[in-house]
Amino acid sequence: MKTPPSGLIFDLNGTIINDMEFHIQAWTEILNQDLNAGLSPEQVKSQMYGKNSELLVRVFGKGRFSDDEMNYWSVEKEKRYQKAYQPHIKLISGLGELLKKAYEKNIPMAIGSAAIPFNIDFILDQLDIRKYFDAVVSADDVSVSKPHPETFLRAAHLINRDPSVCLVFEDAPKGVEAASNAGMNCVVLTTMHTRNDFPFSDHIVAFIQDYTDPFIGIML
Repeated sequence: MKTPPSGLIFDLNGTIINDMEFHIQAWTEILNQDLNAGLSPEQVKSQMYGKNSELLVRVFGKGRFSDDEMNYWSVEKEKRYQKAYQPHIKLISGLGELLKKAYEKNIPMAIGSAAIPFNIDFILDQLDIRKYFDAVVSADDVSVSKPHPETFLRAAHLINRDPSVCLVFEDAPKGVEAASNAGMNCVVLTTMHTRNDFPFSDHIVAFIQDYTDPFIGIML
């Protein structure tokens, strides 16, 4: 990066917390045991992007569930995930220090996630990090999910920053594609995917395992 970012936008799951295995577990249980989809863990993992309702449509097709049924399974999945993950909840290593440093430098920060508010509130409040974020964009705040850029463009707008000066932190290929589509540079967390899972993009400035990576120290 030629200049330090003027705004930071974080995805949530797999980026602020390393919890994706718990999401896979909850979805696998619901899709296979409750809804008889018969998917392998890898097939479940490949469907885990965008809104919960979009996942259900991709797996079962349009018209299988009413809106009320999709809302029920969406919330039920998050309840099961939260129950399993709550004893293990913690920030990815080094993130606490980054949040404090950016906060002290008055760099605005936002959450840009496909999670529903129920899940975002769970993470922000359990970890007591809500004060660091000037804006939160959830699944309920956009009409089109990642890889569409709406999530990140809305986040940049809410923190009053041009997309070109924002830096996105993401862990998923669809999220990185969304950042690229928004014209934003992106740091990739390899919590769920290896760097080989990500297509080449001029917008990727670094691959890191966690926020103790030397790149973070020179970024701000």
